[in-house]
Amino acid sequence: MKRVFLIGYMGSGKTTLGKAYSAATGLQFVDLDWYIEERMHKSISDLFAERGEDGFRLLEQKMLHEAGEFENVLIACGGGTPCFFDNMDYMNHTGETVFLDVCPEVLFRRLKIAKAKRPLLANKTDEELMQVITSALEKRLPYYSKAKWRFNAEELESYAQIDRAVSRLNELIN
Repeated sequence: MKRVFLIGYMGSGKTTLGKAYSAATGLQFVDLDWYIEERMHKSISDLFAERGEDGFRLLEQKMLHEAGEFENVLIACGGGTPCFFDNMDYMNHTGETVFLDVCPEVLFRRLKIAKAKRPLLANKTDEELMQVITSALEKRLPYYSKAKWRFNAEELESYAQIDRAVSRLNELIN
């Protein structure tokens, strides 16, 4: 029985690497944000708007604990998931935790391309986007650093890079 939790900032590659790793190993893939949306029949944005951040984070914790009981699963967590309640302790106790470490410049490049899909970033200038990234990383790094493993996820741009990353991740946690 295996449980793997991928953590890191948005754009760090949790979904990309998680899907590829799951396909290669046969682990079930769960994107925690998607899981919450499916269970609640609402978007993350709507849940945030309705419940506020505190209410959303309580729901997220509950869903993390629910999905964290699955067997042979890889869970790609939301970027803020490790930073609230006992989430990091729970994940470390329940399975393998992997922090996908990516420098701000690479995150900027990835998020600039995907800004339209991310409501929190949609209307940001380049300067504002870089400020959001660096500020959030500074606040979240103490939580991310509690992961059992730190994994350089800067090279996930091609299928070959993703395949190499899957092999490296497999060596790291097995």
